[in-house]
Formats: sequence, C-alpha cells, structure tokens
Amino acid sequence: MRLSEHFSLRELCKTKTGIENVPNEEQVNNLKRVCRWLEELRLRYNLHKKEKIKNKDEEEPIIINSGFRSAEVNRAVGGAPTSNHLTGCAVDIRCIGIEQALRYAALLLDIADLNKEDYDELLIEQKSCTYWIHFAVKPKGNRRRTNFIR
Repeated sequence: MRLSEHFSLRELCKTKTGIENVPNEEQVNNLKRVCRWLEELRLRYNLHKKEKIKNKDEEEPIIINSGFRSAEVNRAVGGAPTSNHLTGCAVDIRCIGIEQALRYAALLLDIADLNKEDYDELLIEQKSCTYWIHFAVKPKGNRRRTNFIR
C-alpha cells in the first residue's frame, strides 16, 4: 500500500525485531499526514541539490529508519512509552552526517513556516557518529518542539 508517491506502508512499518507491526486505520492516516511532509522535504532537498550540482539528474530518496511502532516493537527497541511512533505520527529519517541532518531540519522548518503548519517534534539525534532526524506531526496539539539530542 502506498502512503504517498514515494513512501509505502511497508517502508514505514519495517522492524528488525521480528515482532508483528501492523497499524490500524487511524495510525495509517497519521502516517499519510507525515508522508505529506516527507514528500515536500524530498522535493525541496532534491531541488537544492540540483541547484548546487548543475548536471545531477537523479533524485535522492529520503530513507526512513523507523516509522510506526506497535507497543511491543516500541518496548523491544527501547522507545519512550509516550512515543509519537506508537500513533504513526513520527518517523526517524536517516542522515549522512551532521550537514544533511541540519539541511533536513532547516527544510522542515521552512515547510512549516511556508505552509503555516506546525509539527510536534523536530529533533536532530546523534549516537556515536550516526545522525538522524526524529520528526513528528500530530492531527492536533502540535508543540513545535525542536532540539539537538546527543
């Protein structure tokens, strides 16, 4: 099942835990909302790259490390008990270094401002030399929480 042009349900529910990880209809709708932001991020990131590298015709994908997590999967990976992943409202986006993480974060902030929409969480996270963006958007009650977490 496609959630958007470039993102599938399978991709946003993948897990290495071996535990079943199937969202309900409400969680799928939340994932679709997040995918609208991911599509805009993908478009803007690739436009930026094409301006920077004039002859680059291929587009880079946005790679999701983690999306929806069932309660069992969330416990198995050590997720917070109130994680937005549990409702399908969050994704962790793989980044190749701090520069890409900063660029993604800046683009997501621009998208929020230009579309006059809020997100719940935009966190640049780091563990050792690995970086990722934790991005969450809820149907309502978004806090616009932004942080860098090591």
